Amino acid sequence: MATLQEFRTGEKSWWCPGCGDFGVLTAMQKALVAVGASPDTTAIVAGIGCSGKIGNYINSYNIHVTHGRALPAALGLKLANRDLTVLVAGGDGDAYAIGMGHFMHALRRNYNVTYIVMDNHVYGLTKGQTSPTSEEGFKTKTTPQGSIERPIHPLMLAVSAGATFVAQGFSSWQPQLAHLIQKGIEHPGFSLINVISPCVTYNKVNTYDWYKKTLKNLDEQSGYQPNDRSTALATLHQTEELVTGLIYQEETTPYEDLIPGFSQTPLVKQDPHVDPETWNKILATLE
Repeated sequence: MATLQEFRTGEKSWWCPGCGDFGVLTAMQKALVAVGASPDTTAIVAGIGCSGKIGNYINSYNIHVTHGRALPAALGLKLANRDLTVLVAGGDGDAYAIGMGHFMHALRRNYNVTYIVMDNHVYGLTKGQTSPTSEEGFKTKTTPQGSIERPIHPLMLAVSAGATFVAQGFSSWQPQLAHLIQKGIEHPGFSLINVISPCVTYNKVNTYDWYKKTLKNLDEQSGYQPNDRSTALATLHQTEELVTGLIYQEETTPYEDLIPGFSQTPLVKQDPHVDPETWNKILATLE
C-alpha cells in the first residue's frame, strides 16, 4: 500500500498562499491512500485554471488538457485501462462554463471516474472575473456594478440530471472532504464532488469565515438519507446548496460494464492479433 508521501511530488506550488486548493490536494492524496491506490495505478486529468496544475503535485500519471475537455479525456483513459483509478480535477469555470456540455453527458453516461471541482465563484487564473457560480451582484473589475447573470447551481443540476453520486466538501474541513473523495472513488460510476475552495485573492465575499458561519453539515443532520433524489433536491433548494456531505447516491452499474462484449483487459495488455477464424466471422457480418 502506498503512503501519503509517495503521492507527493517535489514541484513547488504556484497557488497563492491560503488558496483552498491546497486543502483539496491534501484530501485527494489522503483519499488515494485510504482506497489502497498506488501512483502507478492512478491517473489525474486536469483542465485549465488555477486548479489545473493539481496533477503536477500528485505523484501519478497526469494529463493536463485544454480548457473544458478534461471529462472526455478521462472517459477515453478509463475505457483504455479499467485498472486505473481516474480522478478528474477542474474549477467552476472549466467544469460549468466551457465544459458544461461534457459535464452533462458524463452524468448520463455514468462512467467510473471521480470528478473533483474546486469552486471559488470566480475566475482566479485570469485575475478575477465572474464565473458561472458567481452570485448576482458580485462585483469584479469587469462587472463593477455587479453581475447581472444568474448563477448555475451545479449540485441541483447534477441530481436532477440523473447523477448517481453527488457530494460537496469544504477545503478547510479535511476529514470530511477526504472521506467524500474516498467514497466517490469507491462508487461504481460517475462521482461528482463539488468542493468549496475559497479564492483569497479575488473573492473577498465568499471567504473562509463566511463559509464557516453559513455552511450546514449534512452529516450532523439527523434523519437525512442520501438515497432519495427528491429529498436531495429539496434540501439543496432550501439551503441554496450551502451544505457539505454526501447529498445523493444510488446503486448503479458503470458505463463501461454495460458495453456489450467490452473486455475487462486494458488495451495495452491485449493481443493485437486476431486469429483467422475470428477474422472471418467479423468479415461475414459485413456481407
